[in-house]
Amino acid sequence: MTEVYERTVLFADLRGSTSMYETLGNADATAVVTQSVSMLARIIASHGGHVVKTLGDGLMAVFAEPAAAVAAADDLHDAMARGGPSGEADLEVTTPLREPMKLQVGLAHGEVVEMSGDVFGDAVNVAARLLDHASDNETLATESVVERLEEWARGRFRDLDRMQLRGRLEPVHVHLLEAAPRVGDSAATAYGDIAPVASEPEGIRLIWLDLNRIYAGPSLPVILGRSPQATYIIDDNRVSRSHARIDWHGGTFQLVDLSYNGTYVRFDNDPEIISLRRGACTLHGSGVVGLGTPPSEPLSPCVRFEVMKFADTQRQSPFEFDLKS
Repeated sequence: MTEVYERTVLFADLRGSTSMYETLGNADATAVVTQSVSMLARIIASHGGHVVKTLGDGLMAVFAEPAAAVAAADDLHDAMARGGPSGEADLEVTTPLREPMKLQVGLAHGEVVEMSGDVFGDAVNVAARLLDHASDNETLATESVVERLEEWARGRFRDLDRMQLRGRLEPVHVHLLEAAPRVGDSAATAYGDIAPVASEPEGIRLIWLDLNRIYAGPSLPVILGRSPQATYIIDDNRVSRSHARIDWHGGTFQLVDLSYNGTYVRFDNDPEIISLRRGACTLHGSGVVGLGTPPSEPLSPCVRFEVMKFADTQRQSPFEFDLKS
């Protein structure tokens, strides 16, 4: 029997499981992944969600309301940050984990079709594709999720603007869920005092060929990519449509890789090249970012960056500039 509902769809994916099979061996790695996914399923059920299916080292679930899905995402991240199921009595691993697995979550809301125990629809496809753009321990949600939340809950999301998702013609408006404050944190809560926010961001200058811009304030985050919807467009076939993201987070500029080919960073006066594979690093000083190929390769699509003091930019504007070299 086919049923049509309006639901919030959640996809969760564990990262780091592949390397565990090498370090722990097949038996222990399988136990960790299986117990981790089971733990995620129990958390989802505790928030009223329904697990539609497990997907190896991840799962898909649906919720009646977005607020429950967001609360579940918070608890999923919190559980993994505390080491996943490693403290549970039913998990016996002979070799300790070197580091906890990372979790990515995608949320989308819309009409879905339930048929033969499975769920289909645009919201399902969008939530799954959001995982392509989520970095480690991040939750990405569509506008349709955020707009249905209470005002205080909407304030926890940062607008990432529109993103081009794989296999979809129209871009999707995406938001990033900020980490939930824990007891004892100085961050604001829904019921407590509002904590001081970070100071006005410094500017960051990006240069590729003759495209010379400075970003700060409301113009952040910046999406670097080949898509016409990207904030900073690099027209090169080695660059993904949405390749990397630059955020102002915790008082620093953070570069997050969103691609399949990787993002590379080389700081000035440092020959080492940092390779990001769905990871992140802090940008400071100046240097180059290689998109898809390392900066050391000839004709690599490289974006030069320079972190600027606010005093250097406030004479012009704290937001965005088009500068000619």
